[in-house]
Parts: sequence; structure tokens; C-alpha cells
Amino acid sequence: MDALLGFLAGLGSNYGLAGLFASGLLSATLLPGNSELALLLWLQAQPATVWSALLMVTLGNTLGSLSSYGLGRLAKVSSSLSPTVLNQVQRWGAYSLLLAWLPIVGDALCLAAGYLRLPLAMSAACIAIGKCLRYLLLALPTLL
Repeated sequence: MDALLGFLAGLGSNYGLAGLFASGLLSATLLPGNSELALLLWLQAQPATVWSALLMVTLGNTLGSLSSYGLGRLAKVSSSLSPTVLNQVQRWGAYSLLLAWLPIVGDALCLAAGYLRLPLAMSAACIAIGKCLRYLLLALPTLL
């Protein structure tokens, strides 16, 4: 398991910006991707590329969350979703997806959004904004 986590954390440093994208994508699924660690390692080695790195990891992580949205839209998953999550997504709509970056809960929010057939464009925008803000906070020391 340590070897797998080491590989995933090193995606950025070993495979460049494409590795950061892949780490972000994997992190948004049920697989461990360690995109935060990959981003921090990348920024330590390549601080001048902070904006490119933020773009790639955010894009990958957003697309990964949209795969959960798609699964929720295609499948009948209501029985596996928490009633609390469904109620919150119904109440707040796509804005609830600003929290899609949260561990465990974020996946459930995206599944619920797909299941409830929230508008794709607004859902994608909210997911991307929340995830970008999280990565931006991590990159802040590099920007200062």
C-alpha cells in the first residue's frame, strides 16, 4: 500500500503536468490519488508553473467528480445515498457541489446531484470552483 501511495504522490514529479491531471482525476474517484500531495511536491520542484499546475489538477479533479455525477445520473442509486445528502442537494441545488472537494461526502454529493438531474453546466462550474479554491489555498505559500 505504501508503494502505491508513493507512486500516486509522485505522479506530478514523475509525469509532469499530465501526472498532476491524472492524480486529480484519480483523487476524485474512490481510488486514492493524493492530488494535494502531488500538487505540493510539484510546486516545491516547479514553483514557476503554479498556474499551470492549478489548472491541470483542478481540471482532472473536476472531471473525476463529473464521473460520479454521471454515475448518479445513469444509475438508480437513491437507496445507497444518505437521505441527509439527498435532502441537502435538493435544498441547495448545484451550490452544494461547492463542497465536492470534501473527502467521502464530496463523492456522495456528486452522485446525488447526478441522480437528481441537476443541470450539468452549473454542477460542473460549482464543482470546479470549490476544487480550485481548495488547491489555491494549498498553493498560496508558492504565490506569496
